Order: sequence, then C-alpha cells, then structure tokens
Amino acid sequence: MSASERAGRAGNGSREVVVGMLFVGLLFFILGFVTWLNGSLVPFLKIVCGLNNFQALWVTFAFYIAYTVMALPSAAVLRRTGYKNGMTIGLGIMGLGALLFIPAAYSSRYELFLAALFTLATGMTLMQTAINPYIVCLGPRESAAMRISIMGLFNKGAGVVVPLIFTSLMLADIDNFSHAALSSLDAATRAVLAQRLAFPYGCMAGVLFAIMVFIHFSSLRDIPPEVDEPGAQVERTGVLQFPQLVLGALALFAYVGVEVIAADTIGLYGHELNVANFGMLTSYTMVCMVLGYLVGVVAIPRYLSQHRALLLSAVAGIVFTIGVVTGSMQSTGISTALVGWTGIAPVPDTVMCLALLGLANALVWPAIWPLALQGLGRYTASGSAVLIMAICGGAVLPLLYGHLSDLASARDAYWLLLPCYLMILWYAASGHKLRSWRRTGH
Repeated sequence: MSASERAGRAGNGSREVVVGMLFVGLLFFILGFVTWLNGSLVPFLKIVCGLNNFQALWVTFAFYIAYTVMALPSAAVLRRTGYKNGMTIGLGIMGLGALLFIPAAYSSRYELFLAALFTLATGMTLMQTAINPYIVCLGPRESAAMRISIMGLFNKGAGVVVPLIFTSLMLADIDNFSHAALSSLDAATRAVLAQRLAFPYGCMAGVLFAIMVFIHFSSLRDIPPEVDEPGAQVERTGVLQFPQLVLGALALFAYVGVEVIAADTIGLYGHELNVANFGMLTSYTMVCMVLGYLVGVVAIPRYLSQHRALLLSAVAGIVFTIGVVTGSMQSTGISTALVGWTGIAPVPDTVMCLALLGLANALVWPAIWPLALQGLGRYTASGSAVLIMAICGGAVLPLLYGHLSDLASARDAYWLLLPCYLMILWYAASGHKLRSWRRTGH
C-alpha cells in the first residue's frame, strides 16, 4: 500500500471518529437534558404533591432503578439489533415516557409521574448500554477517558441549561416563597402548578421522536462486537470472572449515588436553607462538572492517566464532603471568592461545597469505564450492561439520604457520601488492577 493510500485511510478513519463523536455527543446531550431535569423536578414535585424529602426522592429511585431492571434486557436487544438500531429504539421509548407526563400532570398523581420517569429511564438504559461501549471502541482505548470526557461536556452542559429553563418555566412566581409558605398551599393550587409540566414534556416527546428518525437515517456506522484477546479463557461464570468489572460496578454504584445526591438534592437543601432561586442550584453542580470534564479532555492521557484521575477525584470528593457537613450555613465566603466576580448570587459555604462535588465527580465515570472493560473481549457488551446496572446507585443512595435527612438533618445526612468516595479511592488505587479472584495481587 502506498503512503498516500495509508494517509487516505487514516484520514477517513479520523473523519469517522469525528462524525461518530458528533452523533453520540448529540445523544449524550439528550441524556443529560432528561437526567438533570430531576434536580429541579424533585423540589417541584415535593411542592405540588405535598411530599417529605424521602417521598420526593422516589423520583430518583424510579428513574435510576430502571437501569438495573432493564440493563440485561437492553444487552440482549443490542445483540440482536446492533448499537445504532438500539439507539433509535431507546429514543422511541424515551419519547413514550415523555408523553406519559401529560396525563400525570393533569391528574397530579405522584405514582403516574414515577411511572413516566421509569419509562423514560428504560429508553435511556438502552441508549447508555449502547453508546458507552460505542465511544470506548470508537478509537484507541488509552484515550477512551478523554473521549468520554468530551461526551461528558455534552451531558453536563445540558445539566447547566436545564435548571435555568425549568426554573423560568415551572418555578415562576413560586421560587422565592419560603419553605413554610409552599408547604401550606391548597390542593387546587398544587393541581394548577402540576399542569405546568404537560407542555414542556409534550415538546420533549416530539423532539425525541424527531431525533429517533434522524439517527435511524444517519450515516452513523455500527461497530462490530469485540472478540476475545489472544489466550483469553472463557469460564462459565461469564462476566463475573472479571474482578476489574465487578469491582468497577461497585465503584460506579457508589459514584452514581454521590453524583445524583450532589445534583438532585442541592435544590432541596437550598430550599431548606431559604436560598433564593433554589431551583437553579443544580446548575452550580453542573458547571463544576463541566469544568472537571474540560480538565479530562485536556489532561487525559497526555498529562494524567485514567487511574490517577480517578485517585484525585476520590480525594477531592472526600475533602468537599467534609466541607459540606462542617462548613458554614451562613457565610458565603467560598462562593464569593470563586464566582463573586461573575455577578452570580453567592450561596452558603456548605451549599457551595456540595456544588463543588461536581468537580470531584466529573472524571469518575469516564475513568472507570475503560478500566472496568479492559480485557473483557466478547464479554464487552455484557460487561457494559453490568456497569449500567450499577447506575441503580442513583436510586438507592439518594433514597437513603432522604430517609436520613428526615430522621436527622439534611446536612448531617451528607456523611453518607464519605464511604462512597472511600470505595472509589480503593478501586482507583488497587481494585482496577485485579484480573483474577483466585490471585488478588496480580
């Protein structure tokens, strides 16, 4: 083959990667838009349905438990349809879930909201099971965390925008009322507020169906399934034979739990502290995550290895968690120092430390995925499903946080984050290196 032919093939390969990343970036933006609505939806549904913290956080349970229930069926679907068709089916299911918000809004029945969220998340499970290994396999594995970080910019960028839109549409006229005043609203007023959700979710359904058609007829290429590495042994235990995967799933369980707590409870916490515009506080966490992803794009793998990024993230998470539970609920010194120059309204130090957890969390997901899928060969799709199942940490841990906050206090309940970051720290330091359950040192 001539040098010009090799250069042409390399150029075509690079263009394929760029085109693939643009398409998948659009899908990550959609996933982020839907996911980070929950941060504003939780305090909104708490108001319109008259809930306590534990009950309100069933929003996150209904949403994230779908990842556990539907992950293995999603892997089975992908084996039959391939990655690209799996993405289009997932978008269609998401559109159906968005439509279900219309009867839920007009009936004000909390269980219907939860059913709609579960349906939305079912479609997202299929999407996540497809696009995460897709982006890992789209280019060199050693730069996979960098590519996932770029996708994270799309995902968390949506998370910055969503609370601002939601607050302007849904929380107009009520965002600045006190916690006590909102708790005393009558049933008729709550019902009128709930109906505000019908139009935006109807629009969302239309957009999701349109993008489904767009992706189906696009030039996005399918990626063939991976094969086993030379000399790899296949055991009956399947994906459970890989310690790096199973332990990575446990680390992801802890990570998704702390990520969701940081993003989806900050509005509740700010509301209890009577912080103005509490519905926008999720944007603070998302901005911090975007900054963290920018670090990943620039630094990985050139200046920072994937496992070292994970180590630093875990340490930062521990530090900021201590700041949340010991910081001042009156002083605004941290936010004034960090963002005062922007004109953004300052928030109490303890709230700002909670938002800064977004910075600590940003590189955990992109670092764990390539480490956990390393060496899985033909088990990669099933391994991806196992990691997707770990997203149920976002169902279990926020619900536990809600229970603890009702028993003790909203701030003391954040101690729950500490053991989660310690688990991530251990996986980064040694857990990801394990390749056999029988010999734990190699």
